[in-house]
Amino acid sequence: MSLSVLLVDDDLERAAIVEPALREAGYEVVTVVDTAAEMLAQVRARRPDVIIIDRDSPDRDTLEHVCMITRDDPRPIVMFTQDKDRTLMREALEAGVSAYVVDGLSVERVRPIVEVALARFEQWQALRRELDQAQTNLAERKVIERAKGIVMKQRRCTEEEAYAMLRKLAMDRNQRLAHVAESVITMAELLT
Repeated sequence: MSLSVLLVDDDLERAAIVEPALREAGYEVVTVVDTAAEMLAQVRARRPDVIIIDRDSPDRDTLEHVCMITRDDPRPIVMFTQDKDRTLMREALEAGVSAYVVDGLSVERVRPIVEVALARFEQWQALRRELDQAQTNLAERKVIERAKGIVMKQRRCTEEEAYAMLRKLAMDRNQRLAHVAESVITMAELLT
């Protein structure tokens, strides 16, 4: 299956050479834009699989739009540039660029670079999901601990007994333990 590509290139003559080369490499170029603002609008409209940015030197506007795309609608972004500035490279990667390639876009290197960017993006997304799940689990544990404390105080029971009561209530109601714990906390706040 061919990947859809949004090509961003501020040099339309260069883009006219790069676009057929991308097609020849097996990519479907859904559109070519020359400004960062257009890039954002086209990502929302066309939903490409990957974004390829070909710039002599990425500007602040481009990096800000890359950051917005990464935040709102993440996808692999490959940036080909002539700029070797380490600070700019770091800023591009922090904004969400999956691959920052110096010395410009060369047709024979496009496919392996895009494949590496896709793999790196997938790894990053997996880490992000794992982090989100860990944060959710930690927040749920805190809620459960707080609810156990309320039950222990109200029922004058041990921690194990309070946990067993919460667990039984969750099972009886066919709800998650964290949801039941939130209900206990809400009720305690209402009655206080």
